[in-house]
Amino acid sequence: MNATGPHFDNSYARLPDAFHSRQAPTPVAQPELIALNRGLAEELGIDPDWLAGEDGMAMLSGNRLPAGAQPIAMGYAGHQFGHWVPRLGDGRALLIGEIVDREGTRRDVQLKGSGPTAFSRRGDGRSSIGPVVREYLASEFMHALGIPTTRALAAVATGERVMRQQIEPGGILCRVANSHVRVGTFEFFARSKRDDEVRLLADYVIERHYPDCRDATNPYASLLLQVIDRQARLIADWLRVGFIHGVMNTDNCSVVGETIDYGPFGFLDTFDQATVYSSIDQGGRYAYNQQPAIAHWNLARLCECLLPLLDPSREKSVEIANEVLQTFPARFESYFHPGLAAKIGLDPDREENARLALDLMDAMASGATDMTLVFRGLGELPGAGPDRDGPVRELFSDPDLFDSWAARWRQRVAAEGRGDATRQAAMQQVNPAFILRNHLAQQAVDAAIDRLDFEPMRRLHKVLSRPFDDQPEAADLARPPRLDERVLTTFCGT
Repeated sequence: MNATGPHFDNSYARLPDAFHSRQAPTPVAQPELIALNRGLAEELGIDPDWLAGEDGMAMLSGNRLPAGAQPIAMGYAGHQFGHWVPRLGDGRALLIGEIVDREGTRRDVQLKGSGPTAFSRRGDGRSSIGPVVREYLASEFMHALGIPTTRALAAVATGERVMRQQIEPGGILCRVANSHVRVGTFEFFARSKRDDEVRLLADYVIERHYPDCRDATNPYASLLLQVIDRQARLIADWLRVGFIHGVMNTDNCSVVGETIDYGPFGFLDTFDQATVYSSIDQGGRYAYNQQPAIAHWNLARLCECLLPLLDPSREKSVEIANEVLQTFPARFESYFHPGLAAKIGLDPDREENARLALDLMDAMASGATDMTLVFRGLGELPGAGPDRDGPVRELFSDPDLFDSWAARWRQRVAAEGRGDATRQAAMQQVNPAFILRNHLAQQAVDAAIDRLDFEPMRRLHKVLSRPFDDQPEAADLARPPRLDERVLTTFCGT
């Protein structure tokens, strides 16, 4: 581990200038470290103590560039709520470079809130401390759940103020990702018929992220298939824990299947498949139950971008793209259904078990229940009989909904013959006891903005780093919000 600081490279910066804008971070006045991910630092081969020191803080705040850094703002376009926007790009983030981690994987390191770029669109390029706190908590919680995501290496208070709806303290998030290339990055070139740049980008993505595609009969069709598969798995993961991204534009769709760009996200409390939290999603385009269809739509846009690469014949390339794209629904179900069966403690390879789990979700919606509490509580019930069902059935506004479902469930439990202890232990590993509830995230944000108090953030992060463990001392963080605590609208915060 390097005690003198990391050495960076930047393979993306070696692509032509059309792909990015070279830009140094804007220094800040009085940076202060508010959170440091020591475990991630060690994964990256960075000494955490160095990061927490003067030189590390200078890097994390953008006040000093580390060795080998070539900071750039990446260019991309996107469909935002279905509407084409030809020029977006990193308006408040800079990719300072890449680090090869201890496993030999090249990882992007980005500063969010580091000042204006060529893509800032008259913005200040800064971030309030609130979005920094939210993304730090969300990305590290998703990682603890085992869901692919960008990571948070550090959160920094800048000592400066930014103007949003009100004057707020400024912050910078140091974000780590396997890639920041998005569907919108391909669209940036494809929709203006810049086929050479599309090929360069596709070759870059294959070389760095999908090297097996190089040996395929059609490398670009193989690339599409792998991106589709990763997106199918990601969306299945989201739905199983009640996550709503909130703004699934093509510029927020990573080609490596990571959750990226946490803005107006939310986690379901009361289970309602049509739930929307995002303040900007007035039509419900990105509601909880719309996410698979939107991922499919986004992937269709990627297919359009790669058409010139798939075959010299336009007709043949469309045929290839459609054939690959049409695998998405089945791939999504192949991940989602076994995961649902596992959540109710049954054999994931039996489709009837997934159907039974979907029936439970219908009952949860009718019974206005808390998703997390129902699944976690189910994992504590014996298979023999309903004598101890009270805590779960009482979560339903109509307990009969649970009773009739539980009778069918117990028949399946008995038929599979797995002992209670084994089944319950398995269920506890897929049904979290704690989630990043919207009101808890908001409380942490409010404390940070109003008082520069980061203790609520730190306590929440500590508990959420072990979401599947019973933590009796944190019982207050497991309960659903009271009526006066409910957060029904979330905001991007930019």
